[in-house]
Formats: sequence, structure tokens, C-alpha cells
Amino acid sequence: MKASYMIKLFGGTLIFYTILFISAGTINYMQGLVYAAIGFAMLIIQYTVLRIDPELVKERAKPGEGTLQWDKIILLLSFFLTIAMFVVAGLDSGRYHWSPEMHPAVFVLGILLTIAGQLIFLIAQKQNRFFSSTVRIQKDREHTVCETGLYKFVRHPGYLGTIIQAVGFPMIMGSLWSILPISLSIILFIIRTDLEDKTLRLKLNGYTEYSDKTRYKLIPYFW
Repeated sequence: MKASYMIKLFGGTLIFYTILFISAGTINYMQGLVYAAIGFAMLIIQYTVLRIDPELVKERAKPGEGTLQWDKIILLLSFFLTIAMFVVAGLDSGRYHWSPEMHPAVFVLGILLTIAGQLIFLIAQKQNRFFSSTVRIQKDREHTVCETGLYKFVRHPGYLGTIIQAVGFPMIMGSLWSILPISLSIILFIIRTDLEDKTLRLKLNGYTEYSDKTRYKLIPYFW
């Protein structure tokens, strides 16, 4: 994989986990250790079993021209909300214990949702060679519609995976207070899904026909 993409992934992951453990005030933070272990396991899977092709690595490391302004704003807001959710979770379940202790079954469910969401995201990325990190029509890469694999069931499985793992976050971290930034983040991803879908309908050849076959944007049989 391209070195800059690897640095971006590992560097970003380390920064967020560092924020989490600093907020918790300790490295002996079971929820954080489990969450970090899942994250690093998924990075290994991404570099092995679900490794993406070199052209997509290049695109995700540095997207080409044409990223829409509204997407830049959403990505910036999402970045700050991600920081907020790690800070709040660390302060809550790691340091001050504002939230009541949750049943172990909730913790296990959080683990399952986190793993499932991250796997769905990685599989969607593997199956779609135009899975850019920003919303843009990739004319420089002869952008075409992906309609196989997970894309036969919903048009934006990557966002579905992101939302599923977000739902699992307060459960695995044992932090009710982290629901606030996570809820705002999920709302942003729903908005992004809708805006991206409209953009693709208008600008990507074949996407309208694909939408007629795959009716649901995000959640099968619902939306």
C-alpha cells in the first residue's frame, strides 16, 4: 500500500486512541483497550484479507480535484465530533464515571456492533474501486457505478457500517454521555448519504438506473 495512506491510517488511529486514553487518565482502561484492540485488528485485516487495489489507495490517500464544498464542511464537523466522542467517553467511563455501570450484555453487544460495522465498511471499500474518502465524480479514474456485493442491497453500505459501529460505541465504552456527539455524528452521516446520493443521480452515468434496481440508500426495506 502507498506509504502516505498507511501513515494517514495508522497516524490518525493512534491520535484518536491517544486522545481517548489521555481523557481517561490511565492506560489501565479496559473499555479503551478492547476498543483499540478491535481497531488494530481491523487495520491488519484491511492490509491483508480486505486489501484494496493500488489505484484506490492513491485516491483515498489524496483525492483528486472536484470534492464538493458541502462535503468538506461535513467532514470537518465529523472530525471534531469524533474527537468529542473520544474525549467524552474517556472522561466518563475512564476517569469520572458519570454513567451508571452497564450490564455485561450491553458491553458484548457493543463489541459485536463495532466489529460488524467496521467489517461492513471494509468490505464495501474492497468491493467498490471508487470508494473515495470525499464525495466527487472521479472523471480522472473513469468513474462507474458499483452494483455488486453489498451494493446490491443498499447504495451506501460504507455509511451503513459507519453508523452501526457508531451505535456500538457508547455500549462498548460504557458511556451514556458519549451518545450526544455520536447522535450528531450519525445525523451528519445521514445528511451526507442523502446529499451524495443526489449528486450521483445528477452527475454519474448509470446511477439513476442503479437506484431503480437498488431502492434503499442506507437501511434495507426502510430508507
